Amino acid sequence: MYAVGMRQIFLSILVFTLALLAAQNYRLYLKEGGHHLVREHEVEGDRVRYYSIERGDWEEIPLNMVDLKRTKSELSKRDESAKSERDMVAAEAAVERENRRIVASIPEDPGLFRLDSAGKIVSLKLAESVIVTDKKRQALKVLSPIPIFAGKSTVELAGEKSGTIYSERRPEFYLRLSKTQQFALIRLTPKKGGRIVEVVQTVPVSNEKMEERKELEIFRQQLEEGLYKLWPQADLAAGEYAWIEFTDGQVNLMIWDFRIE
Repeated sequence: MYAVGMRQIFLSILVFTLALLAAQNYRLYLKEGGHHLVREHEVEGDRVRYYSIERGDWEEIPLNMVDLKRTKSELSKRDESAKSERDMVAAEAAVERENRRIVASIPEDPGLFRLDSAGKIVSLKLAESVIVTDKKRQALKVLSPIPIFAGKSTVELAGEKSGTIYSERRPEFYLRLSKTQQFALIRLTPKKGGRIVEVVQTVPVSNEKMEERKELEIFRQQLEEGLYKLWPQADLAAGEYAWIEFTDGQVNLMIWDFRIE
C-alpha cells in the first residue's frame, strides 16, 4: 500500500521537476506585439540581451522595443505558481510520512485507536452491551451470535452517557478489523438508564434477524490490509455515538462508544 503511495509521490515530484524545467523558458514581450521565447534576459544600458530558445544563442534588442512590465508580471506569476506546486508536493510527502509513522505505531491486535494530544496511538475500550428482550437482559457475547426469540429485542449499553468524550466535531479513528467484517458509525438512542445501539427484529419460523440502527455517512481510507482510517462526513452534533464492527444477520457487535460535547 505504501509502496504505491511512494510511487505516486515520486511521479508527482518528477512531473513537477519536468514542469519546472519547461517553465524556465518564458516570453520576452515586445511593445509592438508578439514576443521572443527566451531562457533568460538582462538589461544593459539601452539594450536587452536575451537567450533565444528558437535560435539557441544570445541576441540583443533595443530596450524601447521591449515590454518589460508585462514580462516581469508573467515571471512573477510563474514564480508564484512554482512555489505553490513545491508546497503541494512537500505537503503530500509530509502526509505520507505521518501516515507511515501512525501505521507503524498501531498494534497488530484488532481494535479501535485514536491519536492523543501528543500524537501517540491510544486504544479505545470495548463497551459492554446487553440484549434486552421482554424486560430480560442477556449479556452480548462479542463475535459469538446468541439465540434471540422471535419478536423485538434491543442491544443496549449501560449508562446514559459515555465516559469517552470528544469536543471536536469530526474526530478521526483507526480501526484494525478482527476479521473480514463490516463496520459503521452510529448514533445511539438515549433511554432512561442506558443507550440503545440497535433494534433487532426476529422473524418467527425462519428466525431471520433484521437489525435497525442509525448509521451515519463516513469517510474511510484503507491504510493496509484490514486497517482503516475513519472519520464522519459531516460534523457530529452533541450526543452519544459508537463505532461498531459487525456481521449482518448475526448479533455479534463489537462496540466502542463516545460522546460529543
